[in-house]
Amino acid sequence: MISIIDYKVGNLKSVSKALDNLGLKNVITNNIEEINRSKAIILPGVGAFKDAMDQLKNENLVDCIKNFAAKGKPILGICLGMQVLYEKSFEDGEWEGLGLLEGEIVRFNNNLKVPHMGWNKLIPGVKDDIGKNLEEESYVYFVHSYYLKPQHKEEVAFWTEYGIMVPAVIRKNNIMGMQFHPEKSGKAGMKLLENFGRMIP
Repeated sequence: MISIIDYKVGNLKSVSKALDNLGLKNVITNNIEEINRSKAIILPGVGAFKDAMDQLKNENLVDCIKNFAAKGKPILGICLGMQVLYEKSFEDGEWEGLGLLEGEIVRFNNNLKVPHMGWNKLIPGVKDDIGKNLEEESYVYFVHSYYLKPQHKEEVAFWTEYGIMVPAVIRKNNIMGMQFHPEKSGKAGMKLLENFGRMIP
């Protein structure tokens, strides 16, 4: 069972439906016991970094997620859910994230239209099973004003280009993230979610 974590800032139903279509059993929940019993978790997210972290704290989910990660179980962060996996964000201030991965979330510079919204091509980075059998020239759907400045480029499986090179898919062992919305990204997004599903013991 995959737990899609409900902390009031996610695109929950569309993620759940995408998993249903792949035959991946899932539940939308904020119940800590249920999450602990799960084989994997997905942390979706739409909105502001501080609000997301505040909600995770309010739901007592911060330690739950950190402990889940420490057990080596698969975790996937989507969009804002990927960003909160990192150490800090500079979105309207400076805020601490979960700190599961090393890097900072920063704003696109003023030369670019913000938010970055629309379909962009995935550019291969480090070869990883998360991208297995993904077609060349795959496009996915982004909506974001802030992006990851990674500490470790060897953790970036795919990039995209928007004025600069932006990490699009990251992975460090059992912790994965997608800056775009795979559930809204057609065939390519479904393949990436399918690959995540294959990593669940």
